[in-house]
Amino acid sequence: MNAPDRFPPWQRRPLQAALSALAEGRLGHALLLCGPESMGKREVARVLAARLLCATPGGDGLACGHCRGCDLFAAGTHPDLQPVSYAINEKTGNPRSDIIVEQMRELSEWFALTPQLGGAKVALIQPAEALNAAASNALLKTLEEPSRDRYLLLVSDRPGQLLATLRSRCQRLEFRLPPAEEAHAWLAACGHREPALGRALHAARGHPGLAAEWLEQDGLALRESVRKGLEALAAGREPPVALAQAWLADERAALRLRFAAELALDSFAAGVGAGGRDRLTTPADFPKLSDWFDAINLARAQLQVPGLRHDLVLAGLLLEWRSLMGRERGRA
Repeated sequence: MNAPDRFPPWQRRPLQAALSALAEGRLGHALLLCGPESMGKREVARVLAARLLCATPGGDGLACGHCRGCDLFAAGTHPDLQPVSYAINEKTGNPRSDIIVEQMRELSEWFALTPQLGGAKVALIQPAEALNAAASNALLKTLEEPSRDRYLLLVSDRPGQLLATLRSRCQRLEFRLPPAEEAHAWLAACGHREPALGRALHAARGHPGLAAEWLEQDGLALRESVRKGLEALAAGREPPVALAQAWLADERAALRLRFAAELALDSFAAGVGAGGRDRLTTPADFPKLSDWFDAINLARAQLQVPGLRHDLVLAGLLLEWRSLMGRERGRA
């Protein structure tokens, strides 16, 4: 059976592998859907979950879309589907920053119950890398004693952060970046045109999902504004505190920091001869540039952590950037 063509090729390949394994009785109790962000892993996980819960799958191997199970799935009320993500901290009222052991214990108890619709039971954990150590160990116990028609789908952008023993017990579905020609053809089929298409795909380092997001959400203009901000900062035309406040002023703060990190990476690549478009002047102090790259990525990852003075952290990083670029200008 073939996965429908409505899925991009990089989604269709792992989906086809899972559907074939299911048809041949080879599908694992636990699946790890992993690969770069924005590759459609969550969408494919939901498609697989719907198929596993469907009573009358279609000829294409997917859920029929009209049985009782499919109706409940579409409504988000299927009793044999258990999504697991960040729980609400009862003390603060905010989402937790990790998936905790109590959630895995509850999941184990839920798996032990008889399916209400008499078929399979499916749990969907995302992002799986958010499992803390205690939760991971509790989940291992569930994986060590698999029951019939119980499926666990783990979705992760960073599978390397999962326990090695947890990864080893999962059947992997890899979502890989496609060849450049395939990514270009898909973006063109979505209605995107040159030269913006090529610029977005280059900025996304060949990642079609990210390129599409940036083309649809004016990401290239935002990236250019970040580049100009860093250049103005280096030239002394923009104060670090003011630029930090501007970058953190709305919901696109994380994307700005991502662009800043990638522009720094492009500068490093240019300095060692790799070239690159839309890059900044390259500081000669590569170790410090590498440290700065790591630090701004950490700052981006911590944006959702409450209680931190993100503005001060970012202002300090921008001050360091100005210092790095200032030393380079002094050598010129």
